[in-house]
Amino acid sequence: MVELADTRDLGSRGESCAGSSPVAPTIFAEQNESSRTTDTDQTQNLTEIGSRKVKFPQVIRHRKAEATIYGRTASYSHYRLSYRAGGKRHLRTFATYSEVLEAAKNVVRELADGSQSVALTSKEASDALAIRDALDAYRRDTGRSLTALQSVTAYLDAAKILPSGISLTDMAQGYLRTVAVVSRKLLSEAVESFLEMRRPKAAPLPGKRPTLHPTYVKDTSRYLREFSNMFPGHAVADLNRDLLNLYATSRADLSAKSRNDRRTTLGMFIRWCSRRDYLPVNHRLLEADGLRKETTDSAPIDFYRHGELRALLDNADQEMRVVIALQSLAGLRLEEVLRLDWNDVFGRPEHVEISSSKSKTRQRRLVEISPTLEQWLIPYRGMEGKVVTRWKSANTYTQAFTKLLRSLKLHPRRNGLRHGFVTFHLAMHANEGLTSALAGNSPTVIHQHYRGLATKAEAEKWFAVAPPEPTENIVPMLAIGE
Repeated sequence: MVELADTRDLGSRGESCAGSSPVAPTIFAEQNESSRTTDTDQTQNLTEIGSRKVKFPQVIRHRKAEATIYGRTASYSHYRLSYRAGGKRHLRTFATYSEVLEAAKNVVRELADGSQSVALTSKEASDALAIRDALDAYRRDTGRSLTALQSVTAYLDAAKILPSGISLTDMAQGYLRTVAVVSRKLLSEAVESFLEMRRPKAAPLPGKRPTLHPTYVKDTSRYLREFSNMFPGHAVADLNRDLLNLYATSRADLSAKSRNDRRTTLGMFIRWCSRRDYLPVNHRLLEADGLRKETTDSAPIDFYRHGELRALLDNADQEMRVVIALQSLAGLRLEEVLRLDWNDVFGRPEHVEISSSKSKTRQRRLVEISPTLEQWLIPYRGMEGKVVTRWKSANTYTQAFTKLLRSLKLHPRRNGLRHGFVTFHLAMHANEGLTSALAGNSPTVIHQHYRGLATKAEAEKWFAVAPPEPTENIVPMLAIGE
C-alpha cells in the first residue's frame, strides 16, 4: 500500500503498454461485491516500472479515501483502477502506469473531499451537464430557479399520476386551455376593433401600394357587421357552433362563392378573437358545419378571338391601346398595367418588369416582349411617368373599355384579353411552366383552366395581330391635352 504523498514521482516514470496505443479511460459500474477478492487474487504480481519495482495490487490513499491499482497480466493487457463511490464499485482501465496513477490520485482527493462526481459514468456526467444548461436556460426565460433535484422530483411525481402515453407537456397544455381567462367582449365591439386594426392596411403609403386592397377591406367590413348585427347583445364568448350554423343558413340566397367569402372572413375574425383571449383556446368554433367551404363550379374561361383583338387595337385611342396590348400580348392583369411606369416597360431590354409592389401576387416576374407587342410599343418609346394617367382605377377604365366594346358591337368577356394571352400562349408552346411564369399563376391553375381551349393555328393568328401600318405618325401622348 502506497500513500498519496509517496507516489508523486511515479507519474512521470510510467511506461506505455508495448504494442498498444493509449486508450481513453472507461468507467464500469459494478454492484457485485464478491468480484473484488477474485480480481485481487488474480493480479498479485511484481512489475518493474522504470527503475523501480512496483507490487500490485497497489493501494493509493488520501486521508480515509483509497483506490486500488491492478497491474497488467497475461489476462489483462491494461492497468486497472478500482474504487468505491456512490455505494458502487467502479473499475477503469488505462494503457500506461502514469495514467492510472494520476487518475488514482485525483480519485482519492475527490473522494476525500466528499465529491461524488467520480461515481458518474461518462454518459451520466454528460447528462448532468446538459441538465445544468437546461436549468440555466429555464432561469433566463422565466426568472425562476430550480435545482436538478427539484425538477426531476417534480417531473416524477407528475409522471406517476399521468395515464400511460400522455406526456407532462400535453397535460400542462390541456390545463391551460381549460383554465385560460377569457375577457368578455361584446361581439359588435370586437368586430369594430378588428376592422379598426385592418383599416390602415388599406391606405397606400407614398410610392407604395396598400398592404390590403381597399375593396377587400370594404367587403370584409360589410360581412362582419352583417354577422354581428344578427346577434345583438351577444359577447364573443357566447358564440357557439349552433349560432354559426344559423348564420350560414341565413345566407342561402347568395352564391356558393359569396358564402365561402363570408366563411373565410368569419374564420379569420374568430382566430383573431382567440389570440385576444375573447375566446378560449379550445373553442372549436371553426369545426361548425356552417363554416365548411362549399365546392363551387368554376366559371368557364372566356376570351376574345384574334379578329376581336384586331378591332379593339385598331379602334382604341392611344392610351387605351397600350393597355389592351399589354393585357393581350403580355398577359398582364388590368390592375398591374395601371400600376406600371414606362420604365417598367422599357427599362429592361425585351422584357416588361412587374415588380413585387405592382404584381397582384406580390411576386416579381419578367414578361418577354414578343415581336408583335414590340411593334405596338414603338410609338411609346421615350415616354416617362405612369403608363396610364387618364384612369385612376380599374372601375373607371372598365367603363371606358365597355364603351369601346359597345361601339364595336363586341360581347364583353370578363378578363378576356388576359385569358386570351394565357390560352393562346399555352396552345402555342404547350409548356404550362413557361406560361404560368409569364402570367403569374401556378402551373396547376394553367392546367386546370386553360388547357385544350385553343389550337396552335388559332394561337398563331392571335400573336400575329400587328399594327396594320407604320405607327411613326401617331401623335406622342405627351402632346395630348397640351
